[in-house]
Amino acid sequence: MANTYTSFHYHFTFSTKNREPWITREIEARVWAYIGGIARKHKMTAIQVGGIEDHIHALVLAPPTIAPSQIAQYLKGDSSKWIHEEFSKMRGFEWQVGYGGFTVSKSQVPKRLNTSRISANITGRKLFRTSILSC
Repeated sequence: MANTYTSFHYHFTFSTKNREPWITREIEARVWAYIGGIARKHKMTAIQVGGIEDHIHALVLAPPTIAPSQIAQYLKGDSSKWIHEEFSKMRGFEWQVGYGGFTVSKSQVPKRLNTSRISANITGRKLFRTSILSC
């Protein structure tokens, strides 16, 4: 694909099944880092991954050969498998069925990064319903 330029930034969000608070502060950094690794494994760039006990936000840059539904499948499926293997007490963990997926223009990426940091670190830990409405 000579002379082709793409910039596909996607903001994904999905919750734990029944919005149960599985992702505790003790493990969240490891979970977010692992999800970043999933993106790399599948030739994407995780720009920012984070969330709270009952949901996740992931801002990723993806090549045009990967459909958004496939990205969500990678992030959710691979992380769920790892969580089950890594944390023996979390065998009942599941992500919700479905996800929210939004495109983000390149010019809006810095704003999206700031919004994610503000919602997690400054204004407190938002519930999923409140968080998804702010996307």
